[in-house]
Formats: sequence, structure tokens, C-alpha cells
Amino acid sequence: MMKKHKWLAAFAIIAILAVIGYITVRHLEPEYVYMPPKEKVISKEKRVHGYDLWGAFTPDKPAPAEEGAVKVDDRLLDLGRETFYKETFGNEVFLTDIIGLLDGPITAANMTKAIAGLKGKGTTNLRIELAETVKVGGKIFKKGEKIDTGIDVPKGAYAPLGMPFKYADGKIKAGISCAACHAAVDPKTMKVMEGVTNSDLNTGLMLALATNSAAYFTHAEIDNIQQFMNDKSPVITARNGKKERLPDPDRLEDAVDRIFLKWPRGFFDSTIDMKSNPTQIPDAYTLGDHPYSWSGSAMAGPFKGLTVFSNNVHAQNSDSLSQAPASRALFGMSEDVYIGTILQRAPVSTYRYQPKKKESPTAFFKKADPTPGVPGVNQMVKPPNYPNITLAAPDGVLVSSPGRKVNEENNAVSAWQNTLRPPDPRQKNDSQTVRRGRRVFEQAGCISCHAGRYLTNNKVISVEKIGTEPTRARSFKKTENIFGKSLIHSPDTPVPLPRKPKILKVPTAGFDPEQIKLSWAQGDSKGGYKVPSLIGVYWRAPYLHDGGVAVGSSLKETGLPKTVIKGKQADPYNSLLAMIDRDLRQQVVKSNSESPDLKAVRVTGKGHEFWIDAKSGFSEQEQKALIHYLIHADMPKK
Repeated sequence: MMKKHKWLAAFAIIAILAVIGYITVRHLEPEYVYMPPKEKVISKEKRVHGYDLWGAFTPDKPAPAEEGAVKVDDRLLDLGRETFYKETFGNEVFLTDIIGLLDGPITAANMTKAIAGLKGKGTTNLRIELAETVKVGGKIFKKGEKIDTGIDVPKGAYAPLGMPFKYADGKIKAGISCAACHAAVDPKTMKVMEGVTNSDLNTGLMLALATNSAAYFTHAEIDNIQQFMNDKSPVITARNGKKERLPDPDRLEDAVDRIFLKWPRGFFDSTIDMKSNPTQIPDAYTLGDHPYSWSGSAMAGPFKGLTVFSNNVHAQNSDSLSQAPASRALFGMSEDVYIGTILQRAPVSTYRYQPKKKESPTAFFKKADPTPGVPGVNQMVKPPNYPNITLAAPDGVLVSSPGRKVNEENNAVSAWQNTLRPPDPRQKNDSQTVRRGRRVFEQAGCISCHAGRYLTNNKVISVEKIGTEPTRARSFKKTENIFGKSLIHSPDTPVPLPRKPKILKVPTAGFDPEQIKLSWAQGDSKGGYKVPSLIGVYWRAPYLHDGGVAVGSSLKETGLPKTVIKGKQADPYNSLLAMIDRDLRQQVVKSNSESPDLKAVRVTGKGHEFWIDAKSGFSEQEQKALIHYLIHADMPKK
């Protein structure tokens, strides 16, 4: 009987939080987040205890924290898993109070209603009914219409995977944890696959439907903020007394919405270069896949740079305000204009900047800031070289929760991600075909880049050689003027920081200067892309650095317009075939080129022209064997 009515809790959970918060413990902040028990997870963990010292792991040689060592034990790994599912570092403030994720046609009530409608069965695509009719990005979305969010809800869960809900300040707020993007529900069992990309998460649509998408303008296509300013634009007095203008809030909002609506499902633009160049969300099978990030920019510090990469999501991508100190160098605007632009449409009055009140945006935000003393609204600390950007802190700040140690959660989730192994592919394994495919892999020369036990040479390749989307490769270019030495606080440093914290120099002398130039597009470099590991490649279709190589279950379903954009999954086998067969790739590129939306967000499917097809002397059987090998190239055992 309890199982039969268990789904009722889904409908009631948010309401309960609200009632409890409003009536009895409003000074507290009750919250609900789903973290699946191990029996409800399709996952492989291989835990190894030891010490990480600047990326060098030793299982049996203790090293002190004051030298930079991170102790990896079950306590840290358990914290990493908990961080993966639960930790937001306070980003519900930015997402809910500033972007307005739940203040437009998507509401907490309608999201709860959609979950209740599942009756505990779970889904890979939570369809939410819109609460009002709106015109967004030139399109009409009608009240009562159900949209595909791609949000996953595991069987028996009362909240979306990776979306903690909190009742605070008299309202329900939603945050984002790692699991929203880097875990997925298996459509057959409705269990959670840890580390698998949420390949249909509709981030662009949900951001566009928020009431202040303009707060995320650096991720859109904004060539020059001046184009949104005229004689009627809001006037502010900056803290230096200078009169400046903010962009027209409605015009900027419309421009940002139009771009976000063009993002394919399962894609996200993590760069803040004011260019629209989203790519597919990566998986979380990280062991051996260093350096991290699309360009390999996360290379220094603990876990071979994985801690730096983990930090990026919460230090930058879920809090645009954190980049305010670098706004002049990165975006060509004063800190006041930058903050005012982000806050002038905020749905919550606490954070809504009003130029008519004659207060500078920086002064206004200082009074509203829930985390005084650090940039932005998320829980962060300033690295020793703040506000400079460094190899150890490419975002200029580090997320760290009060009561923890500096970078503790980032280190924990990095250590835990390195234990993950991909689930078994849904295609049967044939050991003889795998061996034949390995021989083709070597004969075709793939091993020159995708080498070693993790099928990567851990190098960055120039964008000219790869031939893929160029703007993303040089997205870090403007950081060169504010680049500093890599210093970091000792990992045993408490948060908040003490008056004289111990500062360590991060070892970088062993890095190839040319690789750094490629990763960061420094000097005369046009940037590059990191050679990714092919472990778990089955779970990360579509492929290539722009995510443009997609083929459906039929070879006639070529390109994103015939697959992802229609809500169809890219087939791993057929999409990998398009990576190596030039004729099939040509069809993919042609299909993508016929979509104005994909052209606007620079998704082409071009590049990586290393063919293994008939014109290169390989048979169809050899192609099949190679793909079979790639699909079943599981993590090698030690």
C-alpha cells in the first residue's frame, strides 16, 4: 500500500518545504535533494586509497597537506559522491533569484506537478507544463504547453536528478549540482548511470524561458555590448563618479534568448567569450584523461588539473557575477556596467538593480551580496593571486563551503570521479572482433594520438591541424593580460580563510610551454583542442569538439537536424562510423549546414579528417571491427 501511494510524496515534497519554512522554521532553510542508494545505481567504482601530490598518485607513501598533498580515502571519496549529487555552493541564488529560472513559464509548482504525474516511475525527460503564455526570442510559448526539458528523474525520486530544492527567503529555489549534467537515468531500468552524459538536457530552452537570461549574456553571441546602448539606455553613476550607460535590458534579453533557443539538446556553452559556441556536455570518466577541459587548460594542481576543471562549473558557469573583477580585461566594460547589466532584470528585488536610484551597481550589490568578501554570490574563496587568472585558478576564484577546507569539495569530487568506470555498452561484446578492431586502430594510425592505457596521448593539438570549430579554441585569449603565477592555499586551510593562510607554489615547471600556449591561445597561437580519452566513448555521442557528428539509428538520419534537434538520440555506432567514413561525414556536414540555428551557434561537424574507409584502403568489415573495439574499450585493469 505504501508503494502504491509513494508517488504522493512527490507532489507534496515542495509544498511541505514551503509550509515548514513559512510557518515554523523560516529562519532555517529546509531542502530536498535526491542521492540514489548504491542499489539504484548502474555504476562501477574502483576505489584506490593513497595520496595525490600535484597530480602524482602514490597508494602507499604518505605526504603532508602542508606540501600540497590530498589524502584519498573513503571519507574523501564519500564526500566526493555527496558533492556530485548535492552540492550547489549556493548557486540557487544566481539561478533562481537573478536569472529567474522559476519566475517565468517554468514554475516550481508545475515542475512538482510534472514529477507527481510520473507516479514514482521516473523519466529521462521531464515534460513540464508552462504556467503562462510568453513570447521569448521571437517565439510564442503557450500556457498549458508541455516542453521537453531533458531533466532526468530516477524511479522513486521526488526531485530531478542533480537539482536540489531549497526553501529560503520565503520562496522555493532550485540549484544545480554536478549530477544534473553528468549523470543520467537508464531508460530501461530507471536507475542512475553515474558519469554518463545527460544527452538531452535542454539547457538552452530552460535558460531562454528564464526571466533574466541576459544575466548569462557572456555565453551568448554578443559582439559588442555597445550595440544595445542608445540615448534612451539606462544611465548609471559608476563608483568613480563617471556616468556610463547600461544596455537596453529588453533588447539584450531578446538577443540572448534567441541564441539560447538555438542550442541543441544536451549542449552547453561553458565559455565566456561572448561567442556562441556550445558543445555537447562531457561525461565524467576522468581517470587518465588529463589535461582537462576542451582545450586542456586545466592541467595544474591536484589530480592533474581535474580539481581546476571541477571548480569551473560553480566558480564561473553558475555565477556570472564571479567574473566582475575581470570584466574590463575579459569583456571590455567596467565592473559597474557588468554588474548592472546582470542585475537590472533580476526577478527578486533584493538583487534587482534600478538605475533611477542613483546608486552605483557595485555599491548596490555590496549591500545585497549573500557572500561578502568574495566575488559573486556563490560560496568561494580568493586564491593568493586574486584577481589574476592562473593555471591553478582559471576562473580567478575557488568554490569552497564555509566549514570545509579550501578546495575540499573540488578535490573530493575529482577523486571520486576518477573511481568511475563506464557502464557496459548495450551492444554485445565479441572478443575476436575487438582484437581485429584493435589491429585496425593501430594500422590506421589512430594510436599516434589516442595512445596508451586510456587511449589518449594527453596532448593538445592545434586547431589548424584538427580543423574543427575555431572560436572555442581561442576563447581564453583575453585572459593573457591578467595571467599570474600559480599559487594556491594549502589543502588543509580552513574556510573562511585565516588571517595568514599557508600559500603554496603549484609546480608548473614541467609543463611544455607550447602546450600552455595552445591551451590558452596565448601569443600567436590560435588555440587547440585536447585529445580526449576514448574510454566510455559509447556513452558520449554525438561526437567531435563541436558535437556536430550525429547519426541516428538509420544511416539516413544524418546530422543534428535529423537526430538531436528532433529529440532523437544519436546512435553511438552510426555516429562513430561518421567520424571515420568521409562519405557519411559529408552527409552529416551537409545536413548541419542546412540549419540556420546550428550555423548561428557554430555547430558544423567538420574537422578531424582522419579517414578509415574504402578510399583509404579499409573494408566495411574493418570499419565495423574498429567501431566494435572503440565501443568495448573499457578501462584497463591495473
